[in-house]
Amino acid sequence: MNGLRLLLVAAAGLLAAACSEEKPAETPVSKRPTPIVFATDWRAQAEQGGFYQALATGEYAKRGLDVTILQGGPSVNVPQLLASGAVQMGMGSNSFIILNLASEKVPVTAVAAFMQKDPQVLMAHPGQGINSLADMKGRPILLGDASITAFWVWLKAKYGFTDDQVRKYTFNPGPFLADPKAIQQGYVTSEPYTIEQQGGFKPEVFLLADEGYPGYAAMVLAPDSLIASDPDAVRAFVEGSAAGWRSYLNGDPEPGDALILKDNPEMTPALLAQAREKMKAYGIVESGGAEIGAMTDARWEEFFRMASQQGVYAKDLDFRKAYSLDFLKPAAP
Repeated sequence: MNGLRLLLVAAAGLLAAACSEEKPAETPVSKRPTPIVFATDWRAQAEQGGFYQALATGEYAKRGLDVTILQGGPSVNVPQLLASGAVQMGMGSNSFIILNLASEKVPVTAVAAFMQKDPQVLMAHPGQGINSLADMKGRPILLGDASITAFWVWLKAKYGFTDDQVRKYTFNPGPFLADPKAIQQGYVTSEPYTIEQQGGFKPEVFLLADEGYPGYAAMVLAPDSLIASDPDAVRAFVEGSAAGWRSYLNGDPEPGDALILKDNPEMTPALLAQAREKMKAYGIVESGGAEIGAMTDARWEEFFRMASQQGVYAKDLDFRKAYSLDFLKPAAP
């Protein structure tokens, strides 16, 4: 009887040991990285550098996220990808995009803005008597199609610009270079450099944000379904992105640049370097003492008031549903 008892005890011990050995091989669901596909608004460039830096330096991974960056381009519609559930998060180029979604009752929310200043500029040839945006009234301006329903609305409201000034901009600098009287849109981080390289002169550059344009840029957009089901993942992405932007602008940008160059072979190290310096010099990402990624109710209200007064949105639109400030604050203990 004693022998049988000893055998049973020994067998139970072996079974327990076997079970304990099997458990570590199975990763608990809570410890598995959360997959996030993040769609950018254009081909890989320095204007998305903080996101690439966060991926390259492990800022997302250390917060429990498995992030894949889906490079944007002319055929990539970020709001559509978000609305269809094809991606978990996406990049909003300007404040009009998220307010358009709110107006159409699409359940997507802006949770952070990584550019305190929209980098949109208007450029003019030197020596044409253009010393301010007001001087551009009545002159031909090359604009992309998307700009007509975006910052052009503000320019018409503030300076009295009219639609007969608009000339089509196809992202080819040739027409601007060929016509000294022409004015062209661009990003402060990109087109002025291209004009210098191809035209051999420095254009007059006017950053709309420094003239009062209130829009944010480089926003992180999240479907409301993700915000409801996994707010921790949304917060982790915002925090990881902020760390990435801080590192990209003020630390060693090489890890992020390497991923950008891999995604977009047409990009060059020189273009990336000058864009980074422009973002710092103009306070595009870090401005006015605001935290990286910050948004405020006051800025959103100012933007909505301008757009609604121009008839872009109904004046009774609940614009506050377009954004959330919850993920810009420390998590509750």
